[in-house]
Amino acid sequence: MGLKHLLYPLVLVMSAGAWGADECQLNLSQAELDFGLMNRATALAPAAERWLGERRISLTLNCPHPSDLSLFYRGPGAGPERFRFTERGTYGLRVSDAVLDGQAVELGQIAGPGQAPSTAGAQLPWPPDHGVVPMRGGVVVTGRNLSLQIDASAWASEAATQVRDAVTWDTAGLFEALAAGRSRELRLLARFAPAACTPTLSNGGHVELGKLSVSDLSMDKDTALAPRALSLSVICDGPTAFALRMQDNRQGSATGIADESAYGLGLDARQQKIGRYRLLFDPTRITADSSGPVFSTDSASGDLPWSSASARIAAVGANRYLGFSATSGSTSGPSAIQNLNATLSLEAVIAPLGSLDLGHEVRLDGSGTLEIIYL
Repeated sequence: MGLKHLLYPLVLVMSAGAWGADECQLNLSQAELDFGLMNRATALAPAAERWLGERRISLTLNCPHPSDLSLFYRGPGAGPERFRFTERGTYGLRVSDAVLDGQAVELGQIAGPGQAPSTAGAQLPWPPDHGVVPMRGGVVVTGRNLSLQIDASAWASEAATQVRDAVTWDTAGLFEALAAGRSRELRLLARFAPAACTPTLSNGGHVELGKLSVSDLSMDKDTALAPRALSLSVICDGPTAFALRMQDNRQGSATGIADESAYGLGLDARQQKIGRYRLLFDPTRITADSSGPVFSTDSASGDLPWSSASARIAAVGANRYLGFSATSGSTSGPSAIQNLNATLSLEAVIAPLGSLDLGHEVRLDGSGTLEIIYL
């Protein structure tokens, strides 16, 4: 008896829910709209605003009895026609193909519950702070089953695609059937990534300095070796502003005065520094997209200020960003480049032999990582 006593009121509650006035069901064909992955290469030409695409969903509102089937969409507005899609984007909704109880109907646009439609048609924009309601013959009608098609279009400012790291936009709005007491959330996503650039170094980035003889080197001062040429190509999937840096994989082994553009050649058997090298870019030996001249520019932060672009030979550093501009004297930073080809010069210096352990073979062991930084 005790078990029956516990179950009895539970059955009553479930029964009341089954026949209550709030039994209307509001459903979306999908609760999430993904506008995909964007990068600056997807645009054929620069524009202040970029269209991210269109996605369609179906909405159904079903009630057991003829009901007020007006619907509202709640989301932060971005002007009279669009909703906010984070601080750098917007999206808009358009509703069409309304069917009420098996028959096609028009839709009316309303500013609030119970208000008269301000406009009507077979398809309508769905602006912020407005709703839609089924109409027939210019009159708002009730019914049991309403279905709609909703097209969502999204836009992003051009600046939104200029990202250095991957970014995901994630926002949501709410469809509400106020009279039916039902609501459904719609989530919108978009992802942004830097345009991909692929660097390639000749000979896999391996530079052979050859076998050196003691007789070729100085006992009491540095010996500069003949420069070695190294080819670099950077191919991007779209015009991209980028800069270069290099990290020393033998950090702390460079000889001489501390210099952010000098990299170490490793240590000998007694842990003495063997030497140093630099990697130089000569703008006269660089081509970028067209055959026009290229000028070097650099920055301490990868942002403003950039040095005045010039034809000077520049070494790639560990703590400064080296870029390339198509405009001499420009201080606005690197130009967007899709294909860059350069012949670099690697200049190595060997420490005085008197400071090295010559009782063992001395192997030059420099290693650096050339980085592309998206701007």
